[in-house]
Amino acid sequence: MNTLELLQQRVNDDLRLLGPAPDNWIPSLPGSDHDVVVVGGGQSGVTTAFALARAGVTRTSVIESRPPQLTGSWRAKARMRNLRTAKSSAGPDLDIPSLTFRAWYEAQHGQAAYDALPRIPTVEWARYLEWLREQTQVAVRFGIELLRIEPYEGLLRLHLRDGERTFTETTRKVVLATGIVGSGAPHIPAPIIAALPAEILAHTDAPIDFAALAGREVAVLGAGSAAFDAAATALEAGAAHVHLYCRHPRLAAASNMGTLKYPAAQENFANLPDAVRWKLAWHFRERSPGPTPEVVARATRFENFTVHLDAADLQASFNGRQAILVSRGGQVAVDQVIAGTGYQCDLALRSELAAIAGDIALWRDRYAIPAAEQQRPNAGYPYLGPGYQFQPRVPGTAPWIEHIYCFNFAAITSFGRHVGDVGSIRYGVPRLVSHLVKDFFLQDLDQQVARLLSEVPDELRFEEYAHAIANPSEHSAG
Repeated sequence: MNTLELLQQRVNDDLRLLGPAPDNWIPSLPGSDHDVVVVGGGQSGVTTAFALARAGVTRTSVIESRPPQLTGSWRAKARMRNLRTAKSSAGPDLDIPSLTFRAWYEAQHGQAAYDALPRIPTVEWARYLEWLREQTQVAVRFGIELLRIEPYEGLLRLHLRDGERTFTETTRKVVLATGIVGSGAPHIPAPIIAALPAEILAHTDAPIDFAALAGREVAVLGAGSAAFDAAATALEAGAAHVHLYCRHPRLAAASNMGTLKYPAAQENFANLPDAVRWKLAWHFRERSPGPTPEVVARATRFENFTVHLDAADLQASFNGRQAILVSRGGQVAVDQVIAGTGYQCDLALRSELAAIAGDIALWRDRYAIPAAEQQRPNAGYPYLGPGYQFQPRVPGTAPWIEHIYCFNFAAITSFGRHVGDVGSIRYGVPRLVSHLVKDFFLQDLDQQVARLLSEVPDELRFEEYAHAIANPSEHSAG
């Protein structure tokens, strides 16, 4: 038996010692195909389904639009060599030691090898998540795309696509574990889109043929880690020169969000008054995470790499063959422009939410934002309930909206951090599942009370102690 097989035995033993997962306790609702549909088969979706099973919520289906080899960001579009989060960050394991990345890695490479890792290699994390999905026995339905959600006879009806086939299924609740792009769409500044043809413009979120950039002039817009990763990948592919444009006079040396790492803050951010959450959410966004030293070093080791600072005045045009970029650093002609300019939160841009986005409360709908702050992007983020539930825009209407749980980047203003990333799972998934369980229990309260009041079969027979009773004739079994 090899070391990984020994670890798998440890996993089995840990789960055995924890005791069996409870049987499903949720009454079957007529017409419902599922109790929960989790949208997204990446780390958040799999962990949520595993936690639900451990809580006795078993009629759960996980759907994922992409094939297994492209599920999650780690294989589909990640260009970083290592995860940004600390290697000690736990989450998908649900505090079961044998399911941690460390246990999996040490089983194959030893403790010394793990201790020597500065960060978790991206490819190893992707492999670990595949192993975790197997160990937790979470079945993911790959290749199933969610097209639309709508209310239907007390349920949610999902319009789905599998290749050329479209069909519908019903569920009581939906969890959107759809990552950073699940909040809306990749963002490229409008003047850049207007100035440049689509064939020479790409966002870092999209697949990019970096091999085709060998010998070409490349520009990268943005100065976060994703932008630097794209620049380094182009340089490693043989780009003639890469120009990276940062709108600020200096690269971000730290993030205000760094103060949010201690457990009490992560667990209690959602409990803060709205005014405090609004203030902190903007404080975190105002100085958002910049590039890590590792990704900066990866790009700056190339002599044919140039950083253009203080480029907020960047202008772009197209001469019929190349993009012409002009900033205070001068004029540059490039063959390809890559935008590492982040994402915009707009639920109406998501096909599955477009028809119901007008029913979902945003922060501007529920919090009296000071006049001078009403244009901040945070105003357009969904205002979520304590369990990540969407809230109806008009209180008292569209109550079915609260059966959709937003466990993705769009939750950042309500919960303070990037929901769905590695560091958010440890605190986020238990909160999410706890509220799902509570909502199911209260929604079916009459049936749960009837169950609690039902007759309990005898465990002790009178005959088992009759022989020890004083004056047994007075206490006959009758």
